Amino acid sequence: MGIMDMGVADDVLRQSLVVYKFAVDELMTKLRILSEEFDLIHRHDPIEHVTQRVKRPDAILDKLKRKGLPADLSLAAEHLDDVAGVRVVCPFVSDVYRVRDMLARQDDVEILKTKDYIAAPKANGYRSLHLIVRIPVFLSDRVEHVKVEVQLRTIAMDFWATLEHKLYYKYDDHVPAGFVEELTATAAIAAELDARMESLHTEVQRD
Repeated sequence: MGIMDMGVADDVLRQSLVVYKFAVDELMTKLRILSEEFDLIHRHDPIEHVTQRVKRPDAILDKLKRKGLPADLSLAAEHLDDVAGVRVVCPFVSDVYRVRDMLARQDDVEILKTKDYIAAPKANGYRSLHLIVRIPVFLSDRVEHVKVEVQLRTIAMDFWATLEHKLYYKYDDHVPAGFVEELTATAAIAAELDARMESLHTEVQRD
């Protein structure tokens, strides 16, 4: 492939992925407004912090291949839900559902899928609320409706999930059995911590 052709390919690549960046930017703005407005009214911010990411092109192509699809970025919008992602970390479990409900009330946010791993944790103890939302991105000549994965979790859930991910990465997904048992046990401790902190928060709110 010549230099000119490579430049054209880069432009096509950027154009195909930039809408995901714009969708994440749009969602981040919504979350910031909801966070500040709720804190102003209720003197409690339901969002501790938010992170974002858009998958790298090679990661998108690899996932398409794992699904048995051609390595074609144009297929990502139809077949992948997690090209763009936002992670919302909340102080309390009640805040997780509060933020979910606030997003659901936005006229231009469509919740396509929900996986509630808080109500029904994974076997290893993983807990989080996953949403696939679709939001409009207004471009100069059209409107694109873009899917974004939203993960909502508490500080304790995020701490556990981050360490679990690092361990699996270190051991290339072959974590020793003892580690798996310990991770499951610590997930239960994190869940208990969330429950106790929620109870304390409820008591404080009553005073």
